[in-house]
Amino acid sequence: MCTCAPRPPRAGQGREPPLTVHHLNQVLLACSLVLLVAVAAVRISSRSGLPSLLVYLGIGIVMGQDGLGHVRFDNAEMTQVIGYAALVVILAEGGLGTKWKEVRPVIAPASVLALVGVAVSVGVTAAGAHYLVGLEWRQALIIGAVVSSTDAAAVFSVLRRIPLPARVTGMLEAESGFNDAPVVILVVAFSMAGPVEHWYVLLGEIALELAIGAAIGLAVGWLGSWALKRVALPASGLYPIAVLAIAVTAYAAGALAHGSGFLAVYLASMMLGNAKLPHWPATRGFAEGLGWIAQIGMFVLLGLLVTPHELGDDIVPALIIGLALTMVARPLSVVVSLTPFRVPWAEQALMSWAGLRGAVPIILATIPMVNGVAGSQRIFNIVFVLVVVYTLVQGPTLPWLARTLRLGEDGEAADLGIESAPLEHLRGHLLSLSIPEDSRMHGVEVSELRLPPGAAVTLVVRGDESFVPLPTTMLRHGDELLVVATDPVRDAAERRLRAVAHGGKLAGWLGTDSDHGRHKH
Repeated sequence: MCTCAPRPPRAGQGREPPLTVHHLNQVLLACSLVLLVAVAAVRISSRSGLPSLLVYLGIGIVMGQDGLGHVRFDNAEMTQVIGYAALVVILAEGGLGTKWKEVRPVIAPASVLALVGVAVSVGVTAAGAHYLVGLEWRQALIIGAVVSSTDAAAVFSVLRRIPLPARVTGMLEAESGFNDAPVVILVVAFSMAGPVEHWYVLLGEIALELAIGAAIGLAVGWLGSWALKRVALPASGLYPIAVLAIAVTAYAAGALAHGSGFLAVYLASMMLGNAKLPHWPATRGFAEGLGWIAQIGMFVLLGLLVTPHELGDDIVPALIIGLALTMVARPLSVVVSLTPFRVPWAEQALMSWAGLRGAVPIILATIPMVNGVAGSQRIFNIVFVLVVVYTLVQGPTLPWLARTLRLGEDGEAADLGIESAPLEHLRGHLLSLSIPEDSRMHGVEVSELRLPPGAAVTLVVRGDESFVPLPTTMLRHGDELLVVATDPVRDAAERRLRAVAHGGKLAGWLGTDSDHGRHKH
């Protein structure tokens, strides 16, 4: 844990004085400076193509005992607890941002990849760690399980500049959300004292925990979205708090019921994220901000926990295990899982190389440390080196590979950010939206929107001017619209607005899909 020079005790006292406001101010100053440096570092990582997690780890290392800050921190148990809490927030933010229309067609292959693929990856990686590096089987299995979880945040921080086909995006997002749960169960099982249970008993426990977590997550997500749609809260700022509280409730309920809390929070958040809740842009922004804070705090803490001068002897074993994982285990797990679904080889190749490791493996590597597994410090060091080195290799090359495989899609018209506020007494909703620069809604007259009966554009804000539009008013880039829609037609009105934004005034007549905002093929 952190060791700072204590103040000398007062006369007659043998213990350290309590924390004061001065101490609190110092802590707040340090935390704010770390956050500001981390936020500035995101700009650097976006230009270099490296996932920001490496920058945050670097900040923690610089602050650590071998760096400029000389802060000693060795509390693995605290790191695990804080890491779990951060993972809950990160999974909630990821679930809220997952589009069901992209995940639904690939839910089956993504689930197989998250279960069968994890089993293949654990087996192959553990075999490599045992036979090539000489680790005993328990340590090898722990490392195999720890590094078999992918990190969507790391993947999409690199690929955000290259629009991928919806199927690839959906599979990567769903896999990263689903595979945390079985991996956590495996790591905990392998780290327990005594012999590992028979494989069929372990499989039964995994299936039961996943089933309980899925059931609780879906139930909490459905009940939460149902309630938030029907209760008009007095302030818009309460909606983001309520959504995150519901997501955390799903995790806690799933864990207390001896199920997978991680799967529960992801599924509940995905249901909330696709439920068209009021004030959704504000909620999404709030969740994204919390997700960034969770990532920054978690990676800085992991950087503090590692001791760089102790990593030298574990670099070569980490590189060997990483080669077995990257070049054999991950591609084999993708081929075994996705070939039955006839996924094209180009997409399988990208999926194989896109298995970036991030926060989850390093956090899971603290579990054997807390449980006192022999050689747990070496396990942590190997995982740390593996994540850093192979993220440095894979991260910058992912965009190049996507372009080489011709998997990048041409740019499309930007989607509309539509915010909804409930009008409780009028039994309706007030939709607000801004027309982006590349939207095909530019040049469309209000009457050509063809909104369903019960919905109407009530106000247009253009620059410093606001006015009630006529049916012949032509919309322009940068216009902000207020649309009032009754409850029965709210969804239809929103679908129509998105369709026009993507297809122009003839949307719906030329085969434009109003639900997806894409042209049908």
